[in-house]
Amino acid sequence: MAAQGEGARMRARRALRREIMQVALELFVAKGFDAVTVDEIAGAADMSKRTFFRYFASKEDLVVDNLVEVGHELAHRLAAQPSDLAAWPALRAAFDLIVEHNDGAPERTLILLTMLHETSALRARHLEKQSRWQELLAPDLLERMTSDVPEALRAPAAKALAGAALACLDTAQEVWCEAGGRISLGPILDGLMDAVHSCHTA
Repeated sequence: MAAQGEGARMRARRALRREIMQVALELFVAKGFDAVTVDEIAGAADMSKRTFFRYFASKEDLVVDNLVEVGHELAHRLAAQPSDLAAWPALRAAFDLIVEHNDGAPERTLILLTMLHETSALRARHLEKQSRWQELLAPDLLERMTSDVPEALRAPAAKALAGAALACLDTAQEVWCEAGGRISLGPILDGLMDAVHSCHTA
């Protein structure tokens, strides 16, 4: 019973963290990251500033933790791909999660991506995201790795493959932002990932 109670508390804590992140992201979209204070986020989430700091150390952590959540969703998408699907196309299929986010709310996504790239306090955290997503995606890619990769290089190769695909994703989003979000992210990502894959197989 104690374990069940602890599990329920953890679920409730995660749900409240997600709620705070959502409230904060809406404020960031409306006013810009620098203009939003922790007091304002706490008030909008109907809690005290002291309670806010029980869940997040800073408002930067709100953005980073949201990116980590997306990373976990990506890892689940990747794991859900057919086991006989090769690593690179499996990654592209998993990235449909990001395409859906972009195409579903382009104006909001454009603001958030611009905020990530232009806010000095968040740029370094954006690089952290890259590293964390690589670590989340690499275990599944390791399972999909072909047998001709030497055993000693399999784990590093899986991480490198994730990094290459994420670089394509980041570049695709940059192109998408430059176009003002007026085009679909999917074809841009397809073109970049196809180009990188063609260079590898040429």
